[in-house]
Parts: sequence; structure tokens; C-alpha cells
Amino acid sequence: MRPVLKEHTWESWEWDTEGKSPDACLSSCRQSVYFHISPLLESQGTAGVRGTRGFTHGEHYWEIEFLEPLYGNSVMVGVGTLNACLHTGGQFINLIGMDHESWGLSYKGFLWHNGKSRKYTEPFYDKNTVIGVLLDRTAGTLTFYRNGENLGLAFSELDQVGSALYPMVSSTAPETELQLGMRTSRLSSLQENCIHTITHCLGRFEHTHLLPLPTALCCQIRTYSIRS
Repeated sequence: MRPVLKEHTWESWEWDTEGKSPDACLSSCRQSVYFHISPLLESQGTAGVRGTRGFTHGEHYWEIEFLEPLYGNSVMVGVGTLNACLHTGGQFINLIGMDHESWGLSYKGFLWHNGKSRKYTEPFYDKNTVIGVLLDRTAGTLTFYRNGENLGLAFSELDQVGSALYPMVSSTAPETELQLGMRTSRLSSLQENCIHTITHCLGRFEHTHLLPLPTALCCQIRTYSIRS
């Protein structure tokens, strides 16, 4: 079963119009992404896109539905920093996990990080497969789910990563279509919940110095705003 985050909040992040490959197109609501949909119907390389929210604290869970049967060299889900590669023209590779900036799961069942892979699960080819991603920045772990089934721990020590981690997807195959589903989070302390709420209400981190709060707390809010 999919994880149930106690005292969770619903999140509303989307795919980033600025953080994507030119070979990735987004729906008007930015919930769906379409890869390699040129009239020639052929891929020119590997394309990726990241979400609009990066995570530095707490637990975050989201689901991605594959609206078409999977094929080709690589279709992936995972997480990465702002420095993670989003496009490789002419190269058909496992983009998420090609270096130390990202961590990914290929539809062929392999985990990738820093250019190395290992077997994790059976391949998933079927249309409407739903892959859940559970990122726990406090524990430093990343776990994947397939159609509600826990596939086990995929990566650990992500609490050692000093940068925010963003949801990512990528594909080498023409007309790959992926859609965002459930997105929830649970922050690990009352302070983190307060900072999270203040950040979303504030809008712009430049205004943190105007808050009637201790300087140290204002600095934490500013740091959270920049990373998120």
C-alpha cells in the first residue's frame, strides 16, 4: 500500500516550465509532461524535467502515472539537485543518476546514481503504471512504490546532500506521457511546519527581515525559501 503520512499536508507543485529539456512539453496545467512529440516522431536524445519545488526537510510523497506503455532505452523517475542534467542531445542514456547530482529508477528496474546502476525491481512496461516516490530528507532515504506496493529502500544518506532535491522524470522514447498524481508532505517538527507555512505565505524571501521574529529564525526562513 502507498505510504500514509500522518498529519500530512497536500502539496501543489507542478512541472517547471523553466527547468526542462526543449524536448519536453507540458500541459496547460503543468501536471502532465510529453517527451519527444516532434512531427518526425523520433527522439533526438534524452529529455528531462524537474518539479517546481525542492525539498530540504521532512517527508514528501508523490505519484507519477505512465499514460502510455513504456519502451525505449530509458524512462526514469527520481530526484536531483538544481545542477542535475535535464537534456542530452544525441545521447540515449539513463539521465537521472548519470552523475552525483541525481538519483533515479529506470522502468527496466535498475537504480542509477553517479553513473552506476544496480538491480532493484522487475521492469514495468504497462500503461497506467503508477510509480510512487517517498523522499525522507530527515532520515535521508528514497523509496519507490509501484501501484501501491512498496519496492523497498532505494537510496540512503540523502540527509548528507546539502542542496534541495527536486522531483524529476526523463525519457528517451518518442511520445512518452507522464502525469502527476497525489502529492503530500509531512514536516518533522513544529518549527519546520511553522517555517514551511511562513515561507508559503511570505512569497518572496527578500521580505524575511521585516518579520517580527528573532534574527536566527529569520535566517532559517530565508535559507528554507531559497532552497525550496
